[in-house]
Amino acid sequence: MKRMLLTISYDGTAYHGWQVQPNGITVQQTLQDALEKLLGERPAVTGCSRTDAGVHARKFACHIDCKDNFPESAFLKGLNSLLPNDIAVIDCREVEPDFHARYNALGKKYVYSMYTGALNPFDSRYMLHLESLPDIDLMNKFCKGIVGTHDFAGFSCSKRTVEDTVRTITECSVKKDGNKIYFEIKGNGFLYNMVRILAGTALAVGQKRLKPDCYNDVFKDNDRSKAGDTLPAFALILEEVYY
Repeated sequence: MKRMLLTISYDGTAYHGWQVQPNGITVQQTLQDALEKLLGERPAVTGCSRTDAGVHARKFACHIDCKDNFPESAFLKGLNSLLPNDIAVIDCREVEPDFHARYNALGKKYVYSMYTGALNPFDSRYMLHLESLPDIDLMNKFCKGIVGTHDFAGFSCSKRTVEDTVRTITECSVKKDGNKIYFEIKGNGFLYNMVRILAGTALAVGQKRLKPDCYNDVFKDNDRSKAGDTLPAFALILEEVYY
């Protein structure tokens, strides 16, 4: 028996998030189905985190235990041949038996993408369309203020299932490239809907609907109503998991 770390990329449009659930097809379930066909048994698949319905991932990480003895290159080719086109395993390697995809993760990076100008059906699949350009400098003032260790309860959904709401954000910024805008954030972990709420708050600041230091009141009172909107899931990508 060996433990394998899989790095997967997926378009989350057709899935109800990562984790197996009874009311819809998920990425985890689809991956398990393919692994069962390949290995002849259904292994448990442990992900680095959950992603919401519709969220995408460029480098999501998960681990499995299996008895497979054929080369990793053959394992990768065989598994991808059994997966739909919107999921791909881009890397696999053997890790120590006590490795854990979630608990060994040092941090994650997410990117929320937006664009301005004329509607573009291709951009609109993965980016939020804005009617006008927000103030990028104001957005970055907000981003600078949330870096550090804080209680992010006010920047998360009430449906969260964890009690500890303190997280550390190591990097956060907004970058503009032509008519494209990217909210980038890196931290040691994120609460339910936290990235989408932070991106929505940064956008509200850029649109001058909230002040750049609005995070002070949210941190102080843990009051969700003082933060911005929860932006739609389709424009969010888990970029990378760090170990």
